[in-house]
Amino acid sequence: MTLRKKASHGISRRMVAVGLAMTALGVRRGLGQSAPIKIGSILSLTGPLSIISLAQIKGVELAIDEINSAGGVLGRKFELVNRDSGSEPVRAVNAAKELIFSEKVNVVIGPGSSAEGLASTPVLASGNMPNIILAQVDEVIDPKKYPYAFRAANTNTQQISVLNDYALKLIAKDSSKGKLALIGDTGAYGMVTAKQAEEKLLASGIKPVYRANISVAKTDMTDDLTKAKDAGANMIIAWIGGGSPFARLLNARGNLKWDVPVLGHPLIMWPDNRNLLDKREYWDNAFGPGFRSTTFDNNGNLPEPTKQLLEKMRPRLGGGEVNLFFWWVALGYDSIYIVAEAIKRGGSTEPDSIKRSLESIRNLKLVYATYSWSPEQHNGFPDGDLVMCKANTYKDGCYGLAPV
Repeated sequence: MTLRKKASHGISRRMVAVGLAMTALGVRRGLGQSAPIKIGSILSLTGPLSIISLAQIKGVELAIDEINSAGGVLGRKFELVNRDSGSEPVRAVNAAKELIFSEKVNVVIGPGSSAEGLASTPVLASGNMPNIILAQVDEVIDPKKYPYAFRAANTNTQQISVLNDYALKLIAKDSSKGKLALIGDTGAYGMVTAKQAEEKLLASGIKPVYRANISVAKTDMTDDLTKAKDAGANMIIAWIGGGSPFARLLNARGNLKWDVPVLGHPLIMWPDNRNLLDKREYWDNAFGPGFRSTTFDNNGNLPEPTKQLLEKMRPRLGGGEVNLFFWWVALGYDSIYIVAEAIKRGGSTEPDSIKRSLESIRNLKLVYATYSWSPEQHNGFPDGDLVMCKANTYKDGCYGLAPV
């Protein structure tokens, strides 16, 4: 073989190699003009946290159907690839790896719970995978450590702040409410969140008269509430990671005939509590953080975008009363439209393009919230969109404002 032929043969082999690499990259990122845009999701469709994700997936599916019916984005349809994490962090990690390396998705939605988010976010970040996080724990967002992770949900700090502020308003209105019992659960979330809440209360000059952590598996909390009552508490703040444990706490309070306000994690308003309470009135004087978008005003009206989404969603939820937290439906719905906006802005499904587009979004008004991100701030949920709600005002997955 002549020197010229050898050189030509070498160039041809390199061109083939480059072509194969580009083809592989095109397959991974879905660069073909007609290829679907693959949306991966890590959501707990089974396990104890499925009450969150079964609502979120409904919103995700409706938004994808709407976008595809309208022609898709950049002329390409969305394809949902969901992996059930089973409410387990290890399964969330395995799902993240599968979505990156086997399914080769373009973006990942979720997880919806804090423990799963803490576990999977570093894995997704290592794969340069754009990720719209639906979990609340603060640590999953760090633009330097996890540059492709963006949060659509509120943060845990925002949730603690709105609840503590409400407690302080009640105390300012009635000083007899100033003796607090602060309760967390024995899991990582409950212990960390109760500690954060206590630090903020102490900074405001309020020291709880009773402090405890209770297992979510405990079937009767009467002894714990009796201790809180004997300590002189006249308000309970509870950070418990589960709906049914709140029903048991409220039953214990009701059976003690101790009608003090209970302020707690949003799961204090979990719709199924209606069937777990010994008496429906035990849900009175119970309050939790909710969302302005899914809160009735004083005339009993919801914001118009929420009303429209509720009616579009109702047939998919059986056609009767909505029996889940509608804010999680709205969050799942918004997450897909956030992805659509980012891809349209950048004109590409490349990770860096999606990242830059998300960092450029200011005041994107959707259903669950109005979002803004920047290169320095990857938390997109605004403080003003979180409000305190009254549990026993439940209707169609939404709530009324807590009185002040």
